[in-house]
Amino acid sequence: MEQKSTRDAYGEALKKAGSNRDIVVLDADLSVSTKTNVFAKQYPDRFIDVGCAEQNLFGVASGLALSGKVVFASTYAIFALRGLEQIRNTIAHDKLNVKIVVTHAGLTNASDGASHQSLEDIAIMRVIPNMRVIVPADAIEAEKAIFDEIRKKGPAYIRLNRSESPVLFGADYRYDANKAEVIREGGDVALFATGTMVPFALEAANLLKTQSIEASVVDVHTIKPLDTVTIDKIARKCGCAVSIEEHSVIGGLGSAIAESLVGHYPVPMKILGVRETFGQSGEYTELLELHGLTTRHIVDSANMIMKVQK
Repeated sequence: MEQKSTRDAYGEALKKAGSNRDIVVLDADLSVSTKTNVFAKQYPDRFIDVGCAEQNLFGVASGLALSGKVVFASTYAIFALRGLEQIRNTIAHDKLNVKIVVTHAGLTNASDGASHQSLEDIAIMRVIPNMRVIVPADAIEAEKAIFDEIRKKGPAYIRLNRSESPVLFGADYRYDANKAEVIREGGDVALFATGTMVPFALEAANLLKTQSIEASVVDVHTIKPLDTVTIDKIARKCGCAVSIEEHSVIGGLGSAIAESLVGHYPVPMKILGVRETFGQSGEYTELLELHGLTTRHIVDSANMIMKVQK
């Protein structure tokens, strides 16, 4: 299966969209890593590097948005949190047309350790009014999410990865930000995954099938606003669920799904993610194993939650 990082897809999408002269791209001294340098080389007159100054990054982005521009502002996920006041009080409060696209999210920035691994950002962005929160599962979905956001007004937070991951969708994939993507149908257990964890959920479903267990796999690419209709439908069909995310178990995908289901159709549910701890340095595969985010862990959790259901 082809491998490609979502940050690479972001750079290519910006370049493709760059003929639209309303688009302006900003970065905070990390354009090579975030791939905004691809746009910068093609359209240097509409690219601004503000340096290591994230609060300024979002302040300048706000001013450009107020002047009618479609603004993409990028840095590492962990560093975007330095500008939380500007994100909350200006971009979100005033519903400005700023797309905050962050890279190196979750554990994919494995070797850089705790200081560079953002495991809290989905929870923080979810709670901010007016903020859309999007976590693409692969490069195709990432590109389509970028073009979708160009067409939309208002703020969004798009979370991308550092590492290469499997390309799951074809070029003809029809992305709908308002609808979670049911990749696989099954009636025994629901696997709700987001971002880098979607391929692992699909692998787990294949292994569960060898145990005569049919799993539904849902790519929840948009965590806010959450597609509660699809989530409710799949939960009712399966009667139990596992959520999988490269993020803290507090406040992320699992929390969003649980908050929805408790008011509609409560089912036994297991939330897989990083427990209340900071990250640490290591190989990416080692960190996934450490935090229980491998295919094996998903299979074990599915079997466990099905027993609870019975």
